[in-house]
Amino acid sequence: MPPPQATMQLHWSSRSPFVRKVMVCAHERGLDAQIERLPTVVALTRTDRSLLPRNPLGRIPTLVLPDGGILFDSITICEYLDGLGEAPRLFPAPGPGRIDAMQRHALGTGFMEMLLLWRGESLRTSPDPAIIEGFELKRAAVLPALDALVPRLEATPYDIGHVAIGCSLAYLDFRWPEFGWRAAHPAIADWQAGFEARPAVRATAHIDA
Repeated sequence: MPPPQATMQLHWSSRSPFVRKVMVCAHERGLDAQIERLPTVVALTRTDRSLLPRNPLGRIPTLVLPDGGILFDSITICEYLDGLGEAPRLFPAPGPGRIDAMQRHALGTGFMEMLLLWRGESLRTSPDPAIIEGFELKRAAVLPALDALVPRLEATPYDIGHVAIGCSLAYLDFRWPEFGWRAAHPAIADWQAGFEARPAVRATAHIDA
């Protein structure tokens, strides 16, 4: 059943880091009760044909607005939600602060995209060793970069860049718990612990179902 105050519908999966980014933003803005979640499964090898009239790319998240309008791509949905409600904004005003936030968002979201592609390749019957090695090299480069970024994260008001980075690391834990990356990257590990303690993050945990 939809929440009592639901005015929007979100094509949703508990496994998607991009959907989680949207839901973290919704919770941070106090809008989660206004969103009815529509479980939707999509993958490179599986297209939900019922989604195509709303999003011809067949991707989630896809948000249906109260007037029937459609938004897709997680960053578009997050910025739309950021214009609703009364909580502190997650997208800084135009200027250097916004450029900084969007650059950090690009790093976190790019990491999510890479992890999703990595998982897809690893699930193939015969994964390509060269492709897997490329993903491993990128992971090995991203984590030290995030470690070095911690002073900036701590000095900057919580924004969409923080959300994207936190959600990307949470997805790494969700799909590759055996990596044990924290010991080698203590600064971003400590920061991530604080991110995961936020109510909006606890409320949107990945579920492999």
